[in-house]
Amino acid sequence: MAQGYFITGTDTDIGKTHAAVRLIRRWREEGKTVLAMKPVASGCEVAADGEWVNGDVTRLVAATGQTDLALMNPYRFLPPVSPHIAAREAGIEISLPVIAEHYRLLAESADIVLVEGAGGWFAPLSDTLFMEDLARALDLPVILVVGMRLGCINHALLTAAAIRASGAILAGWVANRIVPDQPAYGENMAMLRNRLDAPLLMELPFEA
Repeated sequence: MAQGYFITGTDTDIGKTHAAVRLIRRWREEGKTVLAMKPVASGCEVAADGEWVNGDVTRLVAATGQTDLALMNPYRFLPPVSPHIAAREAGIEISLPVIAEHYRLLAESADIVLVEGAGGWFAPLSDTLFMEDLARALDLPVILVVGMRLGCINHALLTAAAIRASGAILAGWVANRIVPDQPAYGENMAMLRNRLDAPLLMELPFEA
């Protein structure tokens, strides 16, 4: 059975997929068989053949070479809104057991399965379910992507505290520079290294 990780972020649009792709490439270079899963994705474009295409899923597929999109991405919604709203508008209930079964099937043929959440740790999947519940249902250690910008220390420490309060393991974190020139970047990194109490897995430079 594969080693799995759940990747979350300090907010939405802070580079979870970018960090996931970089981690996948690193593990593949180490000779590992790596598969990805994006259980829930909202915000799609309609391709010429009518297929709904999500940018995050496309990037993960390019990194892993997976072909079974329905297995890696069981819930895909057209509007770029919170998953709980998109699911409600579509008349669909996001099922944790369904996602868990998809994960189990992926884990049978990989060394590592990286599961990317949507939004942050408390992004809702329904009126009662959150990304936290998905990570707990899969029982995976968590990788936290920190969007390096003003306010990142507060967001990172709050998210790390919430992850640990849920009973999940914080396996490590990724520092992703999402602004070109963050003031006091070094001081921010020093504080995060000191207070997150988890290994820094990657420090990613700003990419325009």
